[in-house]
Amino acid sequence: MQVRRQSEIWHRNVVTLIGYCQDGGLQMLVFEHLPNGSVCGHLYDTGKESMTRLEFKQRLSIAIGAAKGLDHLHSLAPPLIHKGFKTSNVLVDENFIAKVSDAGVDRLLRGLEDPGSPLNGFRSGIYQDPEAHSLAQLSASSDVYSFGVFLLELITGREAASLVSPESTESLAHWLEASGDEVADPRLGGSFTSEGMKELVGLTMQCLSPSAVRRRPKMRLVAAELDRILEKEMTLTTVMGDGTAIITLGSQLFTS
Repeated sequence: MQVRRQSEIWHRNVVTLIGYCQDGGLQMLVFEHLPNGSVCGHLYDTGKESMTRLEFKQRLSIAIGAAKGLDHLHSLAPPLIHKGFKTSNVLVDENFIAKVSDAGVDRLLRGLEDPGSPLNGFRSGIYQDPEAHSLAQLSASSDVYSFGVFLLELITGREAASLVSPESTESLAHWLEASGDEVADPRLGGSFTSEGMKELVGLTMQCLSPSAVRRRPKMRLVAAELDRILEKEMTLTTVMGDGTAIITLGSQLFTS
């Protein structure tokens, strides 16, 4: 039943399950192949040379695709909660269109729903919704928090786990707010406007809010806001030229 439901998910920004096969004691899920792999390999994978340099607008475009993929999963009846969303689960095709992978795979592998049990390291990792344990469940809002961690990695070009030490009680939202003008990936150079970066940081902080009920937006609103930020960024850089944009000082990034 889970395989059938998974195979019925068709969306431009979700990796398609092509088929399933069982041979003896071996079971295999076959998904579409995306030649450019995960965003990790282009963002912070130090094990190999990045295939391309991701500019700010390209990172926004990737974020939009991933947001629309998650929003589609949340819009299904019943909603499909990813429960393991992270940067390595965002794949890009030959045109760098982003697609969300591994959605619902946890349920396929376990065959039952048990929100309180640890999964593949995700539940205890940096991507985890801080309210998950107290609420004893993962929800669409938990996916939004994980998406916020993904946005943070797009902004910094670093793995979120390297930003806050395991012993620290500091939240990622607090780290982001306290980092000031050091938050942006140096490889971005002057390829973005200070206004665009400020708005993306603000959206990331909303997604990373410790309170799911009061502060985190729905994925539909996240996707719409990213669309707006990219459209505005395109307009501003067309007028000024990519090389003229600089990041605002950190103290200004968080002023209203």
